[in-house]
Amino acid sequence: EISEMSEKSKQNVAHGLAWSYYVGYLKIVLPRVKKSMEEFSRANPNMLVCRETWKLHILVPLSCDVYDDLEKADSNIQYLTDLTETTLTRAGTKKRVYKHSLYAIRDEDKLWHCTVEYATPLQSLYAMSQDEGAAFSREERLEQAKLFYRTLEEILKGSKECAGTYRLIAYEESGEAETHFLSREILWHLRQQRHEEYDLRKGNQLHNPSTTLSSTELNIQISESDLPQPLRSDRF
Repeated sequence: EISEMSEKSKQNVAHGLAWSYYVGYLKIVLPRVKKSMEEFSRANPNMLVCRETWKLHILVPLSCDVYDDLEKADSNIQYLTDLTETTLTRAGTKKRVYKHSLYAIRDEDKLWHCTVEYATPLQSLYAMSQDEGAAFSREERLEQAKLFYRTLEEILKGSKECAGTYRLIAYEESGEAETHFLSREILWHLRQQRHEEYDLRKGNQLHNPSTTLSSTELNIQISESDLPQPLRSDRF
């Protein structure tokens, strides 16, 4: 009876997607990210100058609007190259390839370099909202996206092998068309990480920065009983 109620309310969808994404992908690739970036840095010493940004930056748009080409999403984001591939045999597929792309993010007259990609399960949530069989409304899709983010965040926090290898960038786009919204979101995180590294070198006590969402404060909450969880209070 409980299982039937959960299915009707679609409570298991985002939870399952988050665990599948972690077990089937992130748990495999994240422990290898820093090694790939170290190899790239040795060959290109002037590009990845801030070690604190040597992570996989995972975009989590709550609209589930995922672009296949980041350069088309924002002209301030430029593809540079792919990092070293990881090849494994998985689920009957020989030599399955896992790789990450390195991008340059333009910040006025300066370039920041980082690996960045979307959380691909959001494409499934979006597709379900467009499929009559899944019967997902836009509001339900938003709640599922929030639940996906919070579930994934908790999973990764408890993962020792993934510690220090990722940065979740959850955001809700404003209703207005903004040409460089995405690059600004990524840049905010890159700056935060650079400040964190600087503070560590100086021996200053760090304060946990708010996690980003949008340029306006957004509360992520799954039910009315949850307390609001502001993910960022800064403004550009």
